[in-house]
Amino acid sequence: MDIRAVVWDVDDTLFDYTSADREGMRAHLVAEGLLAGYGSVEEALARWREITDQQWARFAAGEVDFETQRRDRTRVFLGRELTDAEADKWFDRYLVHYESAWSLFPDVLPVLDALAASHRHAVLSNSSLHVQDRKLRVLGVHDRFEAILCAAELGVSKPEPGAFLAACDALALPPEQVAYVGDHPEIDGRGAAEAGLLSVWIDRAGAHATLEPPAGPRRIASLDELPSLLRGDTRFGASSSFR
Repeated sequence: MDIRAVVWDVDDTLFDYTSADREGMRAHLVAEGLLAGYGSVEEALARWREITDQQWARFAAGEVDFETQRRDRTRVFLGRELTDAEADKWFDRYLVHYESAWSLFPDVLPVLDALAASHRHAVLSNSSLHVQDRKLRVLGVHDRFEAILCAAELGVSKPEPGAFLAACDALALPPEQVAYVGDHPEIDGRGAAEAGLLSVWIDRAGAHATLEPPAGPRRIASLDELPSLLRGDTRFGASSSFR
């Protein structure tokens, strides 16, 4: 059965989240006068990333809502109690710097153009619609997608099969006719495969080169590889050049 649609992750798949977060937080720390408490900028950024991952895991597990994980990221990073309003204001100041660093990966527009006539497109993100809808508009690609689904509104997040199946339902297509492209080997790669989609794990610049790929996902290093992959889906015995 042919793949008729591609569902996309956003952060670190279409959008260079890691670079924007790093550069945005670097500028924010300077503006807030917070670097003195760390040995280096890199140490401060590593701490922010560690806290972000911890709090995001709580949100993904359904322990807190989207706004709470943001506020708790701020509270833990600063190491002090803050009211919700205080935490929101601090995070909003960070967002100004973060958003100034937003950009798509350079291979995104070419592959969206290449697949525009042959495949339908949608987004499935573990973020919130408020965040990702605006981000896609600012980046100029919002109109490329028929549907934009996010965990905060769905009530289910990747890697749960229900999240991927909700995207298929939004396209009115069965999972076997849908490909999912994401950067995380487990949350995106294994999750999509176990939900029955053609799972494509993009491992840019070999960031996970030493990691054994989970069973199921097709591993690519650039979106340039995606069109030929979709034409040669090996689930049905076709030849493949992807790893």
